[in-house]
Amino acid sequence: MKIIKLIALFIVLCLLVVSLTLFMHRKPAYNIQTNGQLYIVNKVSSSITVFDLFTGTELTEIPLSIVPYKLTALKNQNKVVITNYGPNNTIGKNLSIINTKTNNLEKNIEFTTNTSPHGNSTLPKHNKVVNITNSENNLLALDAVRRLLKNKTPSQELASYLLVLHPNKPLAYVTNSRSNSISVINIEKDQVIKTITCGIGTEGIDITPDGLEVWVTNNIENSIHVINTETHQITNTMPTGKESLRLKFSIDGKHCLVTNTGDGTISVYNRYSKKQIKTIHIRGKKGYMERFLYPTPRPVDVLMHPNGQFAFISNSNADKVEVLDMQSLKLVSSIGTARVPDGLELVE
Repeated sequence: MKIIKLIALFIVLCLLVVSLTLFMHRKPAYNIQTNGQLYIVNKVSSSITVFDLFTGTELTEIPLSIVPYKLTALKNQNKVVITNYGPNNTIGKNLSIINTKTNNLEKNIEFTTNTSPHGNSTLPKHNKVVNITNSENNLLALDAVRRLLKNKTPSQELASYLLVLHPNKPLAYVTNSRSNSISVINIEKDQVIKTITCGIGTEGIDITPDGLEVWVTNNIENSIHVINTETHQITNTMPTGKESLRLKFSIDGKHCLVTNTGDGTISVYNRYSKKQIKTIHIRGKKGYMERFLYPTPRPVDVLMHPNGQFAFISNSNADKVEVLDMQSLKLVSSIGTARVPDGLELVE
């Protein structure tokens, strides 16, 4: 009996040591200091985490009534606008607005017919939010101050997902994941001016700061297409890691970061040479010890700090946001989140 008790005590102690070891290795470690508040979408928790990047503290977690996906800031109005996409059994029909001065949730922008809002961006000069709905495939222009729908343009494709706006022209580029295409929409004339066939699983999209190129990820085909915005022709195709999901250009436009969700990596491409110059591995995928100590990494969204020094990558399976130093191209810090972080936005 005494031996059994000793064995049981030994097992308990071993479990405690293992639990403590896992806790210490998986605990977020934020050790940088920069300006701004980071707003983080937590899909499974249906909430927004607000993190102060200067003090390194979580300011609040704002609960939402339905699963959010993406968010964008109207900085001249002190607002962050969130798309409430909804879980598999519920269809989202509104956008939520957070006052960034108080971090309180304001009244929603309600839809009557347009459902499953997903990708969004802002037209700050006009106080407009441009949003794409995944179920009905409409590009919506909304007045976020008056909470009114201004315009609606069908993408003419299926499963419209994410979008990016041209910095100098009234054009929106929309990814259509089931149609494997890009819709180019003139947002002043409310019409599709071009449909560009891409690879299988077209999803992530970004535009160079000068507006000359749009880069698109094809997450089933594991590739990137480069599109010339003057001719709307594909000029380059590059291979990526497994399940390339999102991408974002550096502030200076020299590099592009691509999240490879299936590999747990971040690929860095030179915008001009169209060559991959580095693969950044997030801990948790290499070797038995890493797999034991860390959760399997699943990088999703990418956000650049306006100062150009840091990039933020949501690691959804680890409930963290990874911080990348853009000079050394090394992961230097991490931020704890609620369950399954995705979309990111920063307000200075």
